[in-house]
Parts: sequence; structure tokens; C-alpha cells
Amino acid sequence: MAEAAEAKAVPAGGNRGLIAGLLAAVVLGAGGFGAVWGEFVDPRALIGGKEPAPAAVAALENIGFVPLEPILVAMPETGAGRHLRFVGQLEVVPEHAAEVVSLMPRITDALNTYLRALEARDLQQPAATVWLRAQMLRRIQLVTGEGRVRDLLITEFVFN
Repeated sequence: MAEAAEAKAVPAGGNRGLIAGLLAAVVLGAGGFGAVWGEFVDPRALIGGKEPAPAAVAALENIGFVPLEPILVAMPETGAGRHLRFVGQLEVVPEHAAEVVSLMPRITDALNTYLRALEARDLQQPAATVWLRAQMLRRIQLVTGEGRVRDLLITEFVFN
């Protein structure tokens, strides 16, 4: 039994190396942080790089925006007068902006029909906005024809 007790005993000073290593890591980390923070050392010089050249800014492509009329949809299955308010803008090819504006009654009808078919639980999903945006954009592109509307930008989406 005496031998088992001696085998379980930890040799004196066994943890000193671990403590010394942790202390050295903290001191060296703090020293490196202080050197960079106090601007004694340039970190770009340490990695051998120069200051990055400013990126060239590309010119904006031809874009136009057509505002959508606000859409207010009552959510009947929820009771208590809950509703959805949606406002957005269509990113269009400028040459086709007038055509898209002339199709606005059809676009509004397609969005109204789609939003009224939704249920409250559809709107409470974490990725609901992304999913709804894709669904609505596809319906708008079906109404306007391919190549006229590039994107649907949601400027207001309130469900209360």
C-alpha cells in the first residue's frame, strides 16, 4: 500500500514548468501588443509587405430604380388585427424603366396575391426575408419579362 501512495504523489515542482510557460506567454503577448499599439513596431514590416495599393473603384453600371407602392396585407388567421406592411424598389435596366412603370398594376397584383397567401408562421422563420424576396422577385420577373428587372430591394418589411 505504501508503494501505491508513493506512485500517486505528484513530484514537487511538476507544475512549475507549466506555470512558467503560461507566465512567459502572457508577458510576451502583452509586450507584442504594447509594441504594436504604441507604434514601436510596424506590423506590415514584420510580414515583409508594403502598404496595399488602393483598389481601383469601378464605375457604376447603368441602373435605375422604380419605387413600389406600399402594400398592406391583413393576416386573417392570426386574429387581433395583425398585418404585414411591405415597401420596396425595383432595380431596373434604365432603358426599360418606362415599361416596368406601365406594368406596375400587374406587379402590385402579383405581390398582393402572393403576400395574402402567406401564413404568419411563414413570416416568423429566421430566413423569411431572404426567401420572400426571392419568391417576389421571381413573380415580378414573370410579369415584366426577363431582363427588365434585376433585383427587388426591400425598404420596409413590418409584420405586427
